[in-house]
Amino acid sequence: MTPDQGVAGTPLTISGSKLPANAKVELTWSTADATWLVQTEPDTVNYLGRSDTLLTVVLATTTTDASGSFNLSIKAPVDWGGVHDIYAVISGVEDAHGGFIELRTVTVSPTSGPVGTPVTITYSGLGPSLYTGVASLLYDNHYVGALMANWTRGTARVTIRAAGPVGKHTIQIGNAISYLYLNVPQSPIPYTNGAKVTFTVTKDAGPPPVSIDWPVDVPPTVSARTTLATSGLAVNSTVNASLASSRGPVGTNVALTATGLSTGAPVSLVWSTVVGNRVDCASTCWAFSSTPLSTATPAGGSLNTTVTVPDGPGGWHVVQLMQNGQLVAQVPFYVEESVVGQGVSSIVVKQGQSFTIHLKGVGWTQLDNTVGVDYDNSYMGYGCGFNSNGYMVIHLRATGGVGTHLIDLYPMLYSLSPSFALTPYGMVPVLSYARDFPGLALGYHVPAIRFAIKVIK
Repeated sequence: MTPDQGVAGTPLTISGSKLPANAKVELTWSTADATWLVQTEPDTVNYLGRSDTLLTVVLATTTTDASGSFNLSIKAPVDWGGVHDIYAVISGVEDAHGGFIELRTVTVSPTSGPVGTPVTITYSGLGPSLYTGVASLLYDNHYVGALMANWTRGTARVTIRAAGPVGKHTIQIGNAISYLYLNVPQSPIPYTNGAKVTFTVTKDAGPPPVSIDWPVDVPPTVSARTTLATSGLAVNSTVNASLASSRGPVGTNVALTATGLSTGAPVSLVWSTVVGNRVDCASTCWAFSSTPLSTATPAGGSLNTTVTVPDGPGGWHVVQLMQNGQLVAQVPFYVEESVVGQGVSSIVVKQGQSFTIHLKGVGWTQLDNTVGVDYDNSYMGYGCGFNSNGYMVIHLRATGGVGTHLIDLYPMLYSLSPSFALTPYGMVPVLSYARDFPGLALGYHVPAIRFAIKVIK
């Protein structure tokens, strides 16, 4: 290989000699698939970690000359970072072996702007394995959160906000298991290079408004939904029911239509949810709970009505239709996180004064029951909304001097109570939530929520 390392797209010459003459050569490239692991249950979703599967693909084909040599020029594929074995395969036999190390790249854009400027960081070349598949982001030596790229084949793209006083600030990114690996050159994976980039805060224009950054809209690849009844549905029920929308915050009014009902018999609409908490989950920590929504009478076997999403935990719930004492249909609905009022108890806060942040629709599974809290891009802790029925009040204190200060809430992977083996990357802000988060495959739409305050003397 010439060269034997470089970033994706590097011109690469592969040469071989002392092989069979005039032979067809397949050049294979070792790679992998990586994925998140979850366990879906009727009343929850458990985070079980990640897995990767090694595989080989054909990179190119060529033919040796009369002396048994070949020379081929290509570009290094866009793929995972790290070591890739390249074999010259002739008649199904690996006759020669080489390798290429795909290095990492970092881009930051923009590199200047006022406090609150969205800063997009792209880190390419992460690997498919446990130790190469995650990165850590620092802002002025403060931990911001973790980046993963299991479903984006090694490219993590995240957005943070510029924080701090006017002047220069350092953004650092590198290999990690949640937290930054500080002596990578001495590690078994010294090629997992990162970067340091300077961002210049140009001015403080005051607190930006509250915003919610939603993840990409991915069609769920798994059909399982929490609180969907696994038994009790009327045998051979011909009732079809649907909602005009499949997701929204608490308080959403959504139209429901149903056909195939018995004429004249009232239909009870019931909201299926859970209540409980995650403290000491050696035994049952939560249970199913049903909330009556309304009662309506179908006409001609059809029903057209509106239901209001009740206050309670976020995540997947089910509207159940009960007629003549039987469950005849059920329709899933996803409750999104939302901001209560202006979100912050006070936008203008004196130094050292306490203030609160209010959310509704926080869930109960290991994918959505907690949020990681950054203050000026410094991770300070997390909040949980399960025990409080989806309503979260986070108590903070104004610090950092006079001026604008930012509070960013990110999704987390809750890896405690119950705990499962081999669940890395837990209990830290997942900055790559928008494109690489296990809940995406289940239809979970967990956002980052961004607040700001003005600190005065």
